[in-house]
Amino acid sequence: MLPNQPTHSAMNRRHFLNLTGLGAAVGAVGGLDSAAAESPSPTPSRALRPTEPLRITDLRVARMPTGLTTHIVRIDTNHGISGYGEIRDGASPTYALMLKRRILGENPCNVDRLFRKLKQFGGHGRQAGGVVAIEMACWDLAGKHWGVPCWQMLGGRFRDRVRMYADTPTHPDPEEMGRRLRARREQGFTFLKMDIGIDLARGAEDGLTYPAPDPSDGSPRSRRSITPPMVPHPFTGIRITDQGLERIADYVRRVREAVGWDVPLAADHFGHMGVEDAIKLARTLDPFNLAWLEDMIPWFYTDQYVRLRNGCSTPILTGEDIYLKEGFLPLFEQKAIAICHPDLMTSGGLLETKKIGDLAMEHGIAMAMHMAGSPVGLMGSVHCAAATENFLALEHHDVDTTHYDDLIEGVPKPIVQGGYVPVPDGPGLGISLNEEAIREHLAHEGLDPAEAFFPPSDRWNNERSWDRHWSRLDRKASRTRAARLT
Repeated sequence: MLPNQPTHSAMNRRHFLNLTGLGAAVGAVGGLDSAAAESPSPTPSRALRPTEPLRITDLRVARMPTGLTTHIVRIDTNHGISGYGEIRDGASPTYALMLKRRILGENPCNVDRLFRKLKQFGGHGRQAGGVVAIEMACWDLAGKHWGVPCWQMLGGRFRDRVRMYADTPTHPDPEEMGRRLRARREQGFTFLKMDIGIDLARGAEDGLTYPAPDPSDGSPRSRRSITPPMVPHPFTGIRITDQGLERIADYVRRVREAVGWDVPLAADHFGHMGVEDAIKLARTLDPFNLAWLEDMIPWFYTDQYVRLRNGCSTPILTGEDIYLKEGFLPLFEQKAIAICHPDLMTSGGLLETKKIGDLAMEHGIAMAMHMAGSPVGLMGSVHCAAATENFLALEHHDVDTTHYDDLIEGVPKPIVQGGYVPVPDGPGLGISLNEEAIREHLAHEGLDPAEAFFPPSDRWNNERSWDRHWSRLDRKASRTRAARLT
């Protein structure tokens, strides 16, 4: 919380709940009522609140320290409060900066209206980063303005703490992999995940069949050092032999026996192979009772996912690269997956991801959540997970990043406690940035904090663009064009 933030959170929370009740809190999912958001509170806290309507005055971006390939957005307002959002891991900060001119002067409490204005500038994968970072920051601001946590504005919570699943760095030796996963259990995690790539099949004699690399483009000649071409899975020509399948099965069997059969163990990163070989591998892994098989083929091949799900008995999961609920709908309607897996920093933000979870539940599908970001993105995901009924588990991709907990304040430390994150009760996301710690880490990496930590972004203040997707009559513009023609 910033030093100049109003100290009326408790009064605003009481006023909000007394005025609206839980039903209106659910109605506030799309942003608080416009008239209410534009007007000062009629409670005694009015004296503590500026009479000028809340408006966005600035947007800036900061880089996070090494180990977290993310950027944080800060949106400032004329009331002296700021909101934070996260640009997904690996995405360009330009995705957010290019949107600055489109939100200056807007009331951030109108979250859904702003999101509908901006969502045309998002896309699947990392291309959604800017739109979602702004959406998250607006929820943070709305919560701080009204003195309520984000989960309350999403309709209330179904749980007081959110189960985390721990992704674990892979290792070719199953004994070592088992040891690493057991260590996660000892840390308190009750849901685990590992990678099962085609590298494991390469370790077998004649484990893979694939087109030999073309030496004319500098590719290595060795069959064991193949790098899958950057095309979707059906076009690589890579296939797994029976020897390769046996090697992978032996690896997973030894890991499962080491970690135990009582804990959910999910699997990811299988490699670029077509659906036929994905089915072969899925059937090979069925005996090990895995929690799910993740992203075995690209998410947009819905008919292939139907074949895959019908071809094995292990739950099938995908979704971390899908933007908006419309991208999930074909998978839901055709029952192509058992579990959806949105990454909130791609799927559309807090509200859109809750909508995705609700839509999945209507089709009998659970929702886990992908998350490979900083504590800011983590907390945005926690609020959404708390407010979504069919939520299963949330990923923590940086369990071993030692400075992870140093980057935020306002929540109990450690952030993950016994495999769970307690849901914050503070306004907005319930956190503030530890600016001193972030600056110190950036400087230690040889970066100038003045350039890496929320530098001015004035060059993006006046970008102009005609963003509409349809034609409309603009009489002033028409007169101007007519005058030019004459």
